[in-house]
Amino acid sequence: MSDAIKAISVNGNLAYARLQPDTQRAVAVGAALELISNRVLSSASVHLSQEMDKLSVYADQIQEALKAK
Repeated sequence: MSDAIKAISVNGNLAYARLQPDTQRAVAVGAALELISNRVLSSASVHLSQEMDKLSVYADQIQEALKAK
C-alpha cells in the first residue's frame, strides 16, 4: 500500500481535511498514481501513457470524494 493510500486510510477524512491544499493535492495525486500502477500491472490492454493522461482527472475525483460532507 502506498504512503498516499495509508495517509487517507489511517488518518481518515478529518485529518485529510486539516491538511494544506497543496498537501491534499499531493496525497490525491499519490493515490491516483497507485491506482494507475495497479491498473497497468493488472491488464495488458491498459496503456501507461493513456492512464497518465487521466492522472489529473483521477486526482480531482479523489479530492472530491474526500471532501467532508
